[in-house]
Amino acid sequence: MGQAHSGEREAHMSHEALTQLLARKFAQKCFTPLELYELKDVFRSLADQEQQLRYLKEDTVAKFLEIPDVLGVSSVLFQMMSYIGAFPFLSDAPAVLGWEQMVMVITIMTERYKRILAQGAADRRKLLFNSLAVHDRKVSHLHAGEDAEGRLGTEKMMDSRATPVPQASASAVDEPGDEQADSEGIEQEDGLVLAALSSLDFVEAFKNEKRTQTEQGSAMIPADNFRKLVMLLLLSAPLGPQERLSLHAARLVGEELESLRSTAECILAAFLNVETSPGIKSSRFNSVLPVSLPFLFNGFNSLFEHFLFSKQSDFTQHKDESGAASRQPVGAIGIPQPLLQEQGSILNLNVLSQLSFFIPGETLFRRLRLLYSGDDDGFSMGSFETKVFNWRAPTILLVRGSRLEEDGPGFRASGNSAEANFTASLPPRRFPTGSGGRTDSDTLTFGVYLPEPWRHTHREAFGGEETVLFQLEPIHDVFHTSSLNTDRATFTRPSGATEHPGVTFGCPPPGQPSSSYGHHKSGVKSLGPVSLVLDSSFEFGCFTHDYSSRGGAFRGSVARNFDFQERFAIQSLEVWGCGGDEEARIQAERWAWEAREAEARRKINLGTGDIEADRALLEMAGLIGGNRSGGSMA
Repeated sequence: MGQAHSGEREAHMSHEALTQLLARKFAQKCFTPLELYELKDVFRSLADQEQQLRYLKEDTVAKFLEIPDVLGVSSVLFQMMSYIGAFPFLSDAPAVLGWEQMVMVITIMTERYKRILAQGAADRRKLLFNSLAVHDRKVSHLHAGEDAEGRLGTEKMMDSRATPVPQASASAVDEPGDEQADSEGIEQEDGLVLAALSSLDFVEAFKNEKRTQTEQGSAMIPADNFRKLVMLLLLSAPLGPQERLSLHAARLVGEELESLRSTAECILAAFLNVETSPGIKSSRFNSVLPVSLPFLFNGFNSLFEHFLFSKQSDFTQHKDESGAASRQPVGAIGIPQPLLQEQGSILNLNVLSQLSFFIPGETLFRRLRLLYSGDDDGFSMGSFETKVFNWRAPTILLVRGSRLEEDGPGFRASGNSAEANFTASLPPRRFPTGSGGRTDSDTLTFGVYLPEPWRHTHREAFGGEETVLFQLEPIHDVFHTSSLNTDRATFTRPSGATEHPGVTFGCPPPGQPSSSYGHHKSGVKSLGPVSLVLDSSFEFGCFTHDYSSRGGAFRGSVARNFDFQERFAIQSLEVWGCGGDEEARIQAERWAWEAREAEARRKINLGTGDIEADRALLEMAGLIGGNRSGGSMA
């Protein structure tokens, strides 16, 4: 009887009452008592009041979070908050940001909802899409003709050069009216809503929610809005607890601001071609984000946690020598270490934030050391080996170059014999470039995250399952390892026995072509379906994406479902070590040991002609014997 009466009572509860009930549960379960106290204090200090209603305005939020005016992103962020504030009744959006609504916003933006909604959606991706999307069928129809015309030429080019595959093309997913794909996105978002209402033992309210298929089909994120948001996320990515966004103001002026905007443009290019598409559709958003940018929105965690630290509170009190309490400035957290100890030719703060969108930030920020730079150490495999091989932790290789001219019948490599030799070492088949319409940029940046130390390649390649191959410029793209083979990384010095020395990722070791890569022609290097090749002189590189093949050591792109290849002249090459002082100490000790060994070898006078006598001399010096080889004496 009690349950029946309870069910009847809840069936007549209003959206407002259920929202208050859920907000109360979120507040109790997702925040500590101190955090809840601080949140209430912050809300009271910021809220405007109209009759009995207290709420937050857009400019108030922007000022409190220190959102830079130059980004023009305040309205985009407030739109997101107003939508998420209506949770779980999202059809009521936009919501006035009162107390209950702000509890919803902070719980979801900081991912604290996972503490009580274990059976909800795996992340907030679907919810965030709809918070950014606009529903305007007129806009979709206005650009539909332009999209079709722009796609026609691109698709003809792809069809003539690549084998069709049974997957949607990169342009097709941006077409307006993709109701089926959008419906799937809505249903997955509903999983989070259902979990929230289920936690209240009340699901009937959700069944009464109605959203038309027309709204779903017309939903898209405007390209300009997303660009502004990505610039904010690049800026906020390294934020720590209580760290103010204004500390990074230097990244918003002059060349730094242009670099920030350029990096955001590369990320935007992973979702759409801005010249032919007005916005990002949910199907595209949901396919690219989890693979190429899984940590894109992590910067919101620290940003929105500022609502949990009141400026009126001061937890930094300490006593001076006289025993009297002294106070540090509110919000002081000391002077943090720089995010990057030194900037390289390729890696700067914006590229560092871009890397943190798919490599966990705790392994990057304040933990990268420049091990090798071609500009400073010379473009040679010898200097590369000397600087990199002793690092006993993960590394990140970055290479930047300029695209080589397209070759064809009668093509000669600009009279450059080195370029001609490099071109001749590659298979003659040439795919189109992979810029996706961004022909304005001939600068290419690729990289590899390698989780294990470097070593020489003998019979087998190296590199663990966490190895990641990626492109940063002009399009952001990420290629994770597959289970088809383990030809992830090779490092082969030039020698008479090696036909194609150099550094490769996704290719078989030199001299041992795998049958899975197709026919191997003598004198021509075997390229993996998804692979990066750097020649032994570090002058040229080649990235191949053979999407129509069965795949290889790395998976194909989710952003570009077609064949392409980029051949480029290397301009910069650098390797960064992931780790701290301990890793640097071990490397320094290894360098010192090698220096002592080299000095000991130099002082020993060999060449007497008596091999046994020379061997005995080396054993007395401690250079061979036991576990030491000392090299061949024969």
